[in-house]
Amino acid sequence: MRKAITPKSIEAMKPGEVRREIPDPSLAGLYLVIQPSGAKGWALRYRYAGRPRKLTLGKWPLMGLAEARAAATEAIEAVELGRDPGAAKKAAKAERIEAQLTERDKIKTLVGDYAKRHLAKLKSGDDVSAQFRRHILPAWGDRDIHEIARRDVIDLLDQIADSGRIATANRVRVYLSHFFNWCVSRDILAISPVHGVKPVGREASRERVLTDDEVRWFWRACDDLGFPWGPLGQTLLLTGQRLREVAGATDAEITGDVWHLPAERTKNGRAHAVPLSRAASDVLAGVERVKGKAGLVFTTTGESPVSGFHKGRNHIAERMAEIAAEERGEPVEIPRWTFHDLRRTAATGMARLGIPVRVTEAVLNHVSGTAAGIVSVYQRHDYADEKRAALEAWARLVADLVEGRADNVVRIEGAR
Repeated sequence: MRKAITPKSIEAMKPGEVRREIPDPSLAGLYLVIQPSGAKGWALRYRYAGRPRKLTLGKWPLMGLAEARAAATEAIEAVELGRDPGAAKKAAKAERIEAQLTERDKIKTLVGDYAKRHLAKLKSGDDVSAQFRRHILPAWGDRDIHEIARRDVIDLLDQIADSGRIATANRVRVYLSHFFNWCVSRDILAISPVHGVKPVGREASRERVLTDDEVRWFWRACDDLGFPWGPLGQTLLLTGQRLREVAGATDAEITGDVWHLPAERTKNGRAHAVPLSRAASDVLAGVERVKGKAGLVFTTTGESPVSGFHKGRNHIAERMAEIAAEERGEPVEIPRWTFHDLRRTAATGMARLGIPVRVTEAVLNHVSGTAAGIVSVYQRHDYADEKRAALEAWARLVADLVEGRADNVVRIEGAR
């Protein structure tokens, strides 16, 4: 009588020059297969419809002896019930492969791949990814890319434009064009469904600037909301810097009362020094830090900057409306504004104070017009004192607006 197989005996079995099959005496048809390489596994030999069949069960030691006997017993029972376990296994494998192929071509899968392989290399990659998450994935995430037609693209863009966001619709069109062209380059698609789709409409030049009342309501709303949107919004207003630059600020970038933005974090690729007014320094000092290696100021995780700007803006806007209604004693309709409008509001406020355009451009790190020549060469050092005076004056004006003391705005001393 053949000796019983045990886990210990299996471990002791050595490979030979040819493939070996060791039968399990306790269960007819079950074999331990030993390859010349030393790899071991389980197989079941059985007959179905009068023909011999073989079913691979699993590898040793991932599938132990008890598990192999249980799997073999289940397969034998299936044969007795008139089912072929081998065919069932092949069908299940085919279904898994089909499911994987289907998942591979879903928009959400490809957008993730696009973000990793392409957008991650771009300075604007995070912003573009955010637009995909906000506008594209909710509509198309679970759809196969081959199902997306030009009509789908037009419908999506029209839906965005109909909500009053023509500029956003036009930008989404550009993002989609780049994405689908990338898919074409990787032989996923033969032609982009965006091909031939025109911009939704002409974008109106944005001129939105918060009024004095709106600045007051905005500031108080930020005070009420607290971290993260409150101090983030107030820092945007006081410094006039771009949203992503402020959101990604780190303590390492701040030395005393100067915030040093490295070139790799600015839109124009130029290092930029931002003198922090006393008010801005107070706002930043009041932010309770979440510890993390990055040393981020505005973070809830310690690992990445705060995100969800659209929702954050809405929180502030909703609180502004409440404050305005309480103050006026009736509902107040506040025109829509964006975080970028705070930058325009700061620039307009400095112009209101009589600050020269070249100084305002230096504050904003905006190289154009009067600043195109000199600032492009001496960006890090030129107008340092003037920038500080401008931002301090702007901070005082904001404080006066918040406290209702800005009936008469006097130009700062020496402004020309």
